[in-house]
Amino acid sequence: MNLDLTDDQAAVADLFSTFFARESPSQVVRAAEATGFAPKLWTRLGETGALTMAMAGGGAGLFELVLCAEAGGRHLAPVPFVEHVVATRALEGAGVVLDDEIVTLALRGDGRLVPAGAIASAVVARVGDELVVARGAVPDAPVPNTAALPLADRSLADAEVVGDGARHDHALDEWRLLTAAALVGLCDAALDLGVAYVRERHQFGVPIGSFQAIQHGLAELPGPLSGARLLVRRAAWRFDDGDRSRFAIDASMAFLFATDLARTLTGRVLHHHGGYGVMEEHDIQLHYRRARGWPAQLGDPAVELSRLATLLEAAR
Repeated sequence: MNLDLTDDQAAVADLFSTFFARESPSQVVRAAEATGFAPKLWTRLGETGALTMAMAGGGAGLFELVLCAEAGGRHLAPVPFVEHVVATRALEGAGVVLDDEIVTLALRGDGRLVPAGAIASAVVARVGDELVVARGAVPDAPVPNTAALPLADRSLADAEVVGDGARHDHALDEWRLLTAAALVGLCDAALDLGVAYVRERHQFGVPIGSFQAIQHGLAELPGPLSGARLLVRRAAWRFDDGDRSRFAIDASMAFLFATDLARTLTGRVLHHHGGYGVMEEHDIQLHYRRARGWPAQLGDPAVELSRLATLLEAAR
């Protein structure tokens, strides 16, 4: 297994790293806190081809989506990239195409707290054994949440049946994997913030980064971060290479590992900021809140851990 980026993949990674660095700086993220959505950023992201590159004829695979999600996560991009691409891929598999609409994926069958539900015109969900698309009025405001996510409850009562519910299950696994990729990017940026801060902050006449306790706390984080990136990219690589029998397991493992790492890493970096860490003026609190909010959309991590155990037992 060779997980080195090809020239084309490296170009994709560079493209989206540059794009999000330019188009989603901290000012854009902060300006979108009320709604969790930056319309101009969404339009510009669409112009890059990111929203269609992994569709039929798009010339890209799941690996390229992972690279884009990681870049977006690094810059906390307030756009529903993950939800939109997994939902549209599920619809495409069912022979349905929705042009020029924001489409999202309901993670549970009751339509409660749908990711991007406050801004999407169509919601893809599973009701019983069927894949459905629900439309309806977009809520006036998102459900309040500390992660500044555009969550909303959406009705599935008049949803249109478009396919087999198994397509939703697969889309949910893709959501897990791309969310894990976004968390990897978030962690990468948060670690950079932590290293920069402990070099600048002085106490007793020296940078606090010279204290062993600070050094040890940060030095043990790059290893797990590399491990999380490896799990995410390996899962995508296997899928694109045609080895899809363990995709649900790979996606769940990557999601749980990245979720745990994001909580630990952002918590430690915020702690090293001291009281400044919880002040709105410092960016680490933006990462800290999203590190908890993004994966929480799926529900209790303990439930996902139990699901993974069941998958592993069945695969023996």
